[in-house]
Amino acid sequence: MVEQHKKALEKQLWNIANTLRGNMSADEFRDYILGFIFYKYLSERMDLYADELLKEDGIKFDTIDENTDEGKEYLEAVKEEAIDHLGYFLKPNELFHVLAQKGENGEFILEDLSEVLNHIEQSTMGTAAEDDFNGLFDDLDLTSNKLGKTENAKNELISKVLTHLDDIDFLHHETDIDVLGDAYEYLIGQFASGAGKKAGEFYTPPMVSTLLAKLVTQGKDKLKSVYDPTCGSGSLLLKVSKEIKRKGGEVGGYFGQESNPSTYNLARMNMILHGVHYRNFDIQQDDTLEQPHHVEKRFEAVVANPPFSADWSASAGFLTDERFQDYGKLAPKSKADFAFVQHMVHQLDENGTMAVVLPHGVLFRAGTEGHIRKHLIKDKNYLDAVIGLPANIFYGTGIPTCILVLKKNRGHKDNILFVDASQNYGKATNQNFLRDEDLNTILCAVQKREYLDKFAYVASYKEVAEENEFNLNIPRYVDTFEEDEQVQLNDVAKKLAKIEQDSIDVDQQIFKFTQELGIDFPVLENK
Repeated sequence: MVEQHKKALEKQLWNIANTLRGNMSADEFRDYILGFIFYKYLSERMDLYADELLKEDGIKFDTIDENTDEGKEYLEAVKEEAIDHLGYFLKPNELFHVLAQKGENGEFILEDLSEVLNHIEQSTMGTAAEDDFNGLFDDLDLTSNKLGKTENAKNELISKVLTHLDDIDFLHHETDIDVLGDAYEYLIGQFASGAGKKAGEFYTPPMVSTLLAKLVTQGKDKLKSVYDPTCGSGSLLLKVSKEIKRKGGEVGGYFGQESNPSTYNLARMNMILHGVHYRNFDIQQDDTLEQPHHVEKRFEAVVANPPFSADWSASAGFLTDERFQDYGKLAPKSKADFAFVQHMVHQLDENGTMAVVLPHGVLFRAGTEGHIRKHLIKDKNYLDAVIGLPANIFYGTGIPTCILVLKKNRGHKDNILFVDASQNYGKATNQNFLRDEDLNTILCAVQKREYLDKFAYVASYKEVAEENEFNLNIPRYVDTFEEDEQVQLNDVAKKLAKIEQDSIDVDQQIFKFTQELGIDFPVLENK
């Protein structure tokens, strides 16, 4: 029943997004539809919470007249409770369905809508929720010509979107909060699939997120904290939460950082839509390598899908930064992959697990990257597993990737597990994807940690250090070579002789036929 409801909700929301965007690209329309869904969610949550508070007084929140002294008194009391519990406040005339009905009746609502969105943010000023709501609706530019050439055209489009969304009951008693959250994630994924290379900036394919989440939660039914230094839309953090909740536990705190302002807003909305209380998440907007915001904290689970081989300053000053100073060298200016690894290792708690997606080059590139790789293995002994993934499973890039699993307190200090899952995938039209069976095969190999022909190999420290000089290229450890079928020369000779004889027989038949017709045919020598 829940799954059916989720699928129906996903279909409804995507149909609205697709039908109403007109000539706008899906990527351009994304911020509007996701922003309005978020506004509707906040509105319904406010309405339900206020009704519960006012239950004993026999009053409905949306019937309060704010122009009377009694109404103002009620609203002030509700606001105080709502700010503390929800983190924000909306007045009855600012509720989503009120504006949607005005729009449906042909009224001009753009100015009112803009004011309401500003009021939501303003209601949090000076409170503990201020940072989590500040600038959340900055990407909803209601004056943009993309919405229409005239003010009336813009108003008509926005009114249609609000009216269609108003027909869906997000927080109905049958709707679990995760259903709405999952539908929101589905929408983000749909927009990502149409965004090409840009999608990698804000979205990790769901099965990759699930794999990372399962890797950092293996053997755990609760987590003190989870951190993603390049959190995008927050999907990875939420996948970790889902894994822990599936085991009956809770995540104490969610932490992340995102450099793109629009994606940063999306991540905060995604957290709140999944029912994560504003006090339980701390997501910051800035460049993680250059301006880290959580550098003093340590986290039990650290996950990331950083931008592959990104540029960074690699400034000499970082050699005295506590995240990098132990290594003596910095990641190359044009390839920040190991800089992210070093940052994540620094943030990892002593009992924590870290899983990060990286391009294959990190496994074997020499120079400073080889030096950092050697330090992680020889001096720190943190690398626990290397998992090779199929090519073309990420939006916007077809390169093969891998997952590095690191732990500060490893249970297998004398070996490293190598898994080659490069051939384990399903095929879609333009992209490959991990299937449930692929996920299970990988996780089973990680858990068993034993040799599996052409798939998994447990390498000793000596093999990695001495025989391969800290080169982690997976084919050095997992032999996937398929021997060619042996050719039986006698059989081949017999087949060739038969083909030769058949050819002679055909030539003779043709010669005989042409003689009967009186046609000259060159006599072939008997081979």
